[in-house]
Amino acid sequence: MFSLTPLEIEALALSLRVALASVLGSLPIAIVVAWVLARREFPGKLLLDGLVHLPLVIPPVAVGYILLVVFGRNGLIGEWLFNQFGITLIFSWSGAALAAAVMAFPLTVRAIRLALSYVDPRLENAARTLGAGRGRVAVTITLPLALPGILTGAVLGFARALGEFGATITFVSSIPGETRTLPLALYALVQSPGGDESAGRLLVISVVVAMAALAVSEILARRLRRRLGT
Repeated sequence: MFSLTPLEIEALALSLRVALASVLGSLPIAIVVAWVLARREFPGKLLLDGLVHLPLVIPPVAVGYILLVVFGRNGLIGEWLFNQFGITLIFSWSGAALAAAVMAFPLTVRAIRLALSYVDPRLENAARTLGAGRGRVAVTITLPLALPGILTGAVLGFARALGEFGATITFVSSIPGETRTLPLALYALVQSPGGDESAGRLLVISVVVAMAALAVSEILARRLRRRLGT
């Protein structure tokens, strides 16, 4: 039952690679956006908030199509990337990572934004009165206190990226060894005669990996909260 074939191992390894790359690439941006939404008031804030959460409320296939229009070989940004740097995102694992990052971005931002909102502003103000600049306050006080939420957001994004299907298949298709992640491999097996056993194995693997990621996140977050005294 749990003896994986080379194709199944390939899909699992690719999913982990794509999910990890999507989190590492999007986390710094998510922290900045979450900080802006949590701490700043400005015209257009509601619009920015809506754009951030747009992937949660529109069909994933629509997100994939938007990525295709923007980052395709003849897209608004994709053509420039190819002409200037020879970078092609479409039909590549890096494109799959981009699609996963976009779909997971709202969950990551929400978790980090919530954590930042619970950081006591009086601690930051006290540091500023002692001469610390905004950057130093952010690095030494704000981000460490929000670290459990940042970690939670990163793991939620990782778990969401593991399960991404619609935007990925629309943007980069399903290419074995290149873009066929666990969800795409599972879909292909379900559509194939005699693929039920392999599909069952991939289903179990997907659940186990996602649950393990969430469990590790909870354990680390609790340790961080105890260390921070919160």
